[in-house]
Amino acid sequence: MRKGMSGQASVAAIILLLPLLAACKQEAEAPAAAPRQVRTVVIAESTGATALTLTGRIEAEDEVPLAFRIGGRLLENNGKLGERLQRGDLVARLESQNEENQLRAATAALAAAQAQYNQAAGHYDRQRTLFRQGWATRATYETAEKGKKTAAAQVDAAEAQLSAAEDLLGFTELHADQDGVITTVGPLAGEVVTPGQMIVRVARQDGRDAVFDVPSQVIRNAPADPDIMVALADDPSVKVRGHVREVSPQADPVTRTFKVKVTLDNPPEAMRLGATVNGTMTTTQDAVIEIPASALTRSEQQPAVWVVDSASQTVALRPVEVKRFGEYLVAIADGLKSGDVVVTAGVQALHPGQPVRLLEAQQ
Repeated sequence: MRKGMSGQASVAAIILLLPLLAACKQEAEAPAAAPRQVRTVVIAESTGATALTLTGRIEAEDEVPLAFRIGGRLLENNGKLGERLQRGDLVARLESQNEENQLRAATAALAAAQAQYNQAAGHYDRQRTLFRQGWATRATYETAEKGKKTAAAQVDAAEAQLSAAEDLLGFTELHADQDGVITTVGPLAGEVVTPGQMIVRVARQDGRDAVFDVPSQVIRNAPADPDIMVALADDPSVKVRGHVREVSPQADPVTRTFKVKVTLDNPPEAMRLGATVNGTMTTTQDAVIEIPASALTRSEQQPAVWVVDSASQTVALRPVEVKRFGEYLVAIADGLKSGDVVVTAGVQALHPGQPVRLLEAQQ
């Protein structure tokens, strides 16, 4: 009886083990996991030219203020905005009564000094003759000689004062020293001006500049001698080539931009002073590798990307050095080369050696 019960227990155990054996067989025969689908990009170095356009204005290459050397009440100011001046043209005049009085006084002083000299010279000639004949003492002769020299010095001083008075009278008139165009008009007739105060500003016609307000970032990244094409804003067909002549060493306190002056090579007549122009600067970029920002991950607290092995169709994590970060693209300084296939989507779900299937490869 015990033998029968033991046989029945063995049969029951076998029946209980059959499902487990079937499950193990199914697990052993289960196929491998399907490769993960990923989106990729093929690395390529980008080179080429970048064009930057800024708006500016035409100014004179040499613009100078005209001013009086002396102060006084402005009698007339003939300068008109945009007027063309020729060398020697009268621009403005001061009231000259005081200077005319000084000139008359200097003229009279010179006449008096010349009369005294003539008297002293005559007395010297007489004393010299008497001294030679023995009728005058040496002391009297030397006194007459000194009197003549003193009178001559007084004449020289009076002539210098007369010349200064003539100059002062001439300083009451302001003349153009070069051909040019008036760009700014200062005080009007009736105002009292000081020495050196600007009466008119004249743009000389020996050259023209295109002036631009340039951000500091553009100046830092610009080449040493950029090629700049300047064109009229209202007529782009009127254009001329230019070269940077001057960069302001200090930024504008309000706009925080730097004034850059571009000298124009043979500017056309249509580019008049004050005209609005567009300046285009072309720069050549160095070879650079850029990848989508979504492709970047981290490995040991360092930037890295998943690179696909084209032979085995598996991925490997490769550290990279980032040159700069952008909103959508990341520039890579080291770690990638042209032709590498980089995963751009699903990077957080990958592990080294994982098989992948490429959805598409973007150039």
